[in-house]
Amino acid sequence: MAVASIIRLLCLAAIWGASFLFMRVAVADFGPAWLMFGRVLLASVFLAAVALVYKRSLPVRQYAGHFMLLSFFNTALPFLLFAYAAQTLTASLLAVLNATAPLWGAIIGVLFFRQTMTLKVMLGLILGISGVAILVGFDDVVADRAALPAIAAAAGAACCYGIATWYTRLARPVPAFSNAHGNMWGATLWLVPLLWFIPVPVTEPATQSFLAVLALGILCTGVAYLLYFRLVQDLGATPTLTVTFLIPVFGVIWGHLFLQETIGWHTLAGAGIVIAGTMLVTGFSVSALRRAPALKEQQ
Repeated sequence: MAVASIIRLLCLAAIWGASFLFMRVAVADFGPAWLMFGRVLLASVFLAAVALVYKRSLPVRQYAGHFMLLSFFNTALPFLLFAYAAQTLTASLLAVLNATAPLWGAIIGVLFFRQTMTLKVMLGLILGISGVAILVGFDDVVADRAALPAIAAAAGAACCYGIATWYTRLARPVPAFSNAHGNMWGATLWLVPLLWFIPVPVTEPATQSFLAVLALGILCTGVAYLLYFRLVQDLGATPTLTVTFLIPVFGVIWGHLFLQETIGWHTLAGAGIVIAGTMLVTGFSVSALRRAPALKEQQ
């Protein structure tokens, strides 16, 4: 793997890992719905600007239904669920639960798409579930009853990503950038109705909350998508999966550095076991990284 691709991969993992930190910072001031609406709207505008610069049109008429369905399961609903969970759970816990998305994808494949449950997949699922049990079972936040709905919401968000993965496999092919751009506008439309039923915060949000929303929308969504698609272009989809295993690492680091979250033995053990289970389920191997093409930089 080229050095430039390794740097992009680490940057992407660091950015997506930081998204849980920014959610924790801003959710108290904005609430889940307004926070996620701001995130997807900013990302939509950012990607629209990028499309304008590179003269890429958005095929709305051709893919309107696809964008709306994809954006519901891939963005609007999981973002909302994670934001709800961020009111209670730590950034570290959110990041690790996010990494269970491939496990949910495997379960959905077995239950609804007749995917074969191999010994490797079964072992991966057992490890993943065990890792989550260790992580959650020994975390102090679980002592609060309000944490149980939050954990269910975060797990549901990861499940949504599993559903979205299967949908994109079965849907007709759509250009990657168009998928990202249309996905963000679709999510914006899904979240708009919720704003009518949720009051605007009474007190003015803190400056750091506004900055967190900007970071979520532009950096963690808009810029992150551009990095992701560049990696897929340079390396292929399988090596890019490495980011899934790196996000919890950065999520734990950012939570500890900026929110003073405790890193206990259960955090390290649970995260490690979840990552190992996810690698087994996805069939990821180090050899995939070694085979990744080192393409030249495109101007």
